[in-house]
Amino acid sequence: MSIQLFRLDDAVTFPPPELALEEPNGLLAFGGDLSVERLLQAYENGIFPWFSEGEPLLWWSPDPRGILYLEDFQVSRSFRKFLKKHPYKVTKDRAFADVIAACAATPRDDKGTWITEDMQQAYVRLHNAGFAHSIEVWEGDDLVGGLYGIGIGNVFCGESMFHRRSNASKLALYHLVQYMKHFGCRFIDCQMQTEHLSSLGAVSISRFDFLKQLKQELGRDYPKGLWRNALELSPSETVTVT
Repeated sequence: MSIQLFRLDDAVTFPPPELALEEPNGLLAFGGDLSVERLLQAYENGIFPWFSEGEPLLWWSPDPRGILYLEDFQVSRSFRKFLKKHPYKVTKDRAFADVIAACAATPRDDKGTWITEDMQQAYVRLHNAGFAHSIEVWEGDDLVGGLYGIGIGNVFCGESMFHRRSNASKLALYHLVQYMKHFGCRFIDCQMQTEHLSSLGAVSISRFDFLKQLKQELGRDYPKGLWRNALELSPSETVTVT
């Protein structure tokens, strides 16, 4: 049986995500570039880049899709206790380049990383353009955890997280969830479902349902300050937006 994998050219367009391969799950296209314009169009259509060093630029839209509905975020009893006593400060967009570099340096099961140097530079450009965002967790002046992703409309497309202290990445996600709920957002795009994400409340839905909900969210009005507002929390503070 023949398969069709689309090759992107200089035009900033993508084939419909419904045409992605079943195996490997979600592989849609290769080529193109990592410009701000192309990345934004990808995320707005439920597509994201994922490739390792030495591979061509690959674009994916898996089926099913991992998604975290904000109201379903799981806070265990032990984590609730941690929230009351932890020593960390949490900020937003204070050290984006450091967060993505830390995520790239985090050991993976395959002993590699998909967050190549080109990817880091591309997402820093997205950050500078106001679309890529990070949540940082600090112990004094030391960055001990965090996450980053893309904010489009009311949706946050999560990319990666890291921790150097127990619960630090979960703390970053917790405050991202609270921050987004403050603005009336509904879900985080997790892309691929994992056991860890499942333990936090993420679920798998069909690509059809995901694309439908993504379109609905991108069509809703959203607070213009959603991704521009600052966030800085001392230990044990709750989310306040400034």
